[in-house]
Amino acid sequence: MRRFALLQTIIPSHKGYAMLQCPRYSMRLAAIFAVFLTADMVAAHAADPTGDWRVADGVANIRVAECNGSLWGVVSWEKAPGGLDTNNPDVSKRSRPTLGMPILIDMKKKPGVDQWEGEVYNAKDGKTYSSTIKPIGADRLEIQGCILGFLCGGETWTRVAGSIPPSTAGSMAKGAPKTTPKTTGSIGPATKMTGQKQPPVAADPVGDICLIPDIARFAH
Repeated sequence: MRRFALLQTIIPSHKGYAMLQCPRYSMRLAAIFAVFLTADMVAAHAADPTGDWRVADGVANIRVAECNGSLWGVVSWEKAPGGLDTNNPDVSKRSRPTLGMPILIDMKKKPGVDQWEGEVYNAKDGKTYSSTIKPIGADRLEIQGCILGFLCGGETWTRVAGSIPPSTAGSMAKGAPKTTPKTTGSIGPATKMTGQKQPPVAADPVGDICLIPDIARFAH
């Protein structure tokens, strides 16, 4: 009897075996596994704040990348090209282009939570705020900024390009918004394909944000 019981634990019963062979039962199991797999993939992606993000009023995209352990974000696209940092309190910077200008500054991850703390520069008033960023799902990024710990405000950005792998030198977004050229990896000449004419590929105006001088002097 004990040997028979042991065999039953190893070999499924005829009834159980029949259930495993049932197409409806198999489809149900596949659906359950798919739900868990999708949930795991979403959870893994949800905590990643890197990539290109559209600000709340739609006037610019911010590219966020990890540079030597800290998150930095710069303006990677402008709805109205040619902007200048005219409100900067530093007179010497009022003529610098806003394209490529650091917005999220040296943000560090808070232990145990999916939040990063640092500073955010607001070109509209030329002020720098203490800031926290927090991914909301996979496609939204919540920005909170405060002056001296009060007068807090914030907004939510929307993802327009995929996440960027961590690198001390940074790397490009895997995709790009429809309003800017698509890039992957470092900028280089397009690969030639025999017998096909390739359209010209416009260079990414920002590129590797970790190499921007205002970031590189802190991140390297």
